[in-house]
Amino acid sequence: MSIEENKVMIRRFNDEVWNKGNLTVIDEVFAHTWISRNAPPGMPPNREGLKQMATAFRAAFSDLRTTVNDQIAEGDKVVWRWTFQANHTGEFMGIPATGKQITLTGISIDRIAGGKFVERWDQADFLGMMQQLGVVPPPGQGAG
Repeated sequence: MSIEENKVMIRRFNDEVWNKGNLTVIDEVFAHTWISRNAPPGMPPNREGLKQMATAFRAAFSDLRTTVNDQIAEGDKVVWRWTFQANHTGEFMGIPATGKQITLTGISIDRIAGGKFVERWDQADFLGMMQQLGVVPPPGQGAG
């Protein structure tokens, strides 16, 4: 596949899975041997773990919208910067719904081979998200 086709795959995954909740796309575009190099604690680093994570986020956050802000591609890798915005309307990681609007940002690197995602690295600002939810104080405003 070309670099441009790989970029289209990223946008399709983002729109179908995150924005529309179509988890069947994961089995279609992720190799059965796909591995997440940064899987969240307690989630397997494979396609089933990705489905669990997407399901948990979609259950906890309503009106979610994820945007691909930038993409840089070279060879078999696509780096993409993304923004996730939603309302916290359900339990998430033991945190009861707060009703707060959150914005989570991150960067993902996907390796694509044979027309399928085969490997991913992610970094996301979960600390900032926890501060927005009010469960972690902002810097300089600790308990005391």
